[in-house]
Amino acid sequence: MSPYIYLRALKHAEHTVFCVEDGQKTYFDTQFNRLLAFSSGQQVKRSVIQVLTDNLNVPVAPITFNYNITANNELENKEPWSPCNPTYIDQLLGGWMRAKTTSGKSDKKESEQARENSVLKRRSPLSISAMRPLHPLLAGVEKENITFDRSDRPDYHPVKVRMAGTNKLLTEEEIEDFLNENNRSLSRRTWIPDNKRTTGLFVYDIAIDLRTLFCVSTNQHEPEITKEMIVFLKEKGWVESLNVFGKCLVLPRDEREKVIPALADALINWRITSNQARTFSLMETLAVAISDNANTIASAIRAKLIDDGEKPKAKPIVDENAGAELYVTLPCASYIITESESAEALDNAKKSLMDKMMAFDYEHQI
Repeated sequence: MSPYIYLRALKHAEHTVFCVEDGQKTYFDTQFNRLLAFSSGQQVKRSVIQVLTDNLNVPVAPITFNYNITANNELENKEPWSPCNPTYIDQLLGGWMRAKTTSGKSDKKESEQARENSVLKRRSPLSISAMRPLHPLLAGVEKENITFDRSDRPDYHPVKVRMAGTNKLLTEEEIEDFLNENNRSLSRRTWIPDNKRTTGLFVYDIAIDLRTLFCVSTNQHEPEITKEMIVFLKEKGWVESLNVFGKCLVLPRDEREKVIPALADALINWRITSNQARTFSLMETLAVAISDNANTIASAIRAKLIDDGEKPKAKPIVDENAGAELYVTLPCASYIITESESAEALDNAKKSLMDKMMAFDYEHQI
């Protein structure tokens, strides 16, 4: 059995915003000379983890944010600390990296073991791509100008005017004199230009490494967890085992059977919740491809460039004969010609993921 599960999903987004920097984040496609919107892999990962913890009704791990006060009485950001505790499901599946605080003493006074354990790091068993257009010609970015407007009730919303460089408020008489002398008016309206929105067909890819999905390494040369955590996990019923990376501890079977259905659901049914107050989009899933071969999911959900005279076009394709399991939802028929759409598509895709994760023998990998 392959130790990897590959998943590709196709979503439709309409007049919305994913992640922002100076408005909707974009990158430039050099082949088609277009700015393309995307949702970062970090945002996709956080959205998946959020749905997962919601499904399990468990809290996320507490993160410690560290600051130093400098000699100039300014706050200096330091590295946040993860608890590096795999009993938190977002830590187990999301991974961590924490640089432990050393004593600052000389090498002679600091033990070799302390230096070896100066960093705790666990690579996430989920490799997650950015959500980006299926093809540069199948998504676009547009701009719109919007206003924050309260001009319908001018007497209800107060206006305060100050002279630049001072905190002194002008009186009502001074404001009226200024407006009359300069032929100006004070509106209850703020102009907000160049707001980016995106619409189109978008895909994301996820690779699941079953070898480390529920396994934590106990190696102390490049440690994932401390010796104290190893003792704690054993007391919690974690099983000692061995995988291709060495000795490890495995999440107990009864706990895995709780996590797997929630994880399968989160990988398919996650949604972006940030930046959606005024630009909400269902971002409905159109198709899901699952395989143990990365090339087949790329073939199952793809686009084809069509030479249509002066202006090239792209055609989205969902292909059941590409070698991957393909699940096509009813909304997909609005954008792609297909005869295999089904109301049970997402449930069937989730069941396939669950079956594959349940079938893997985590305790006896070697």
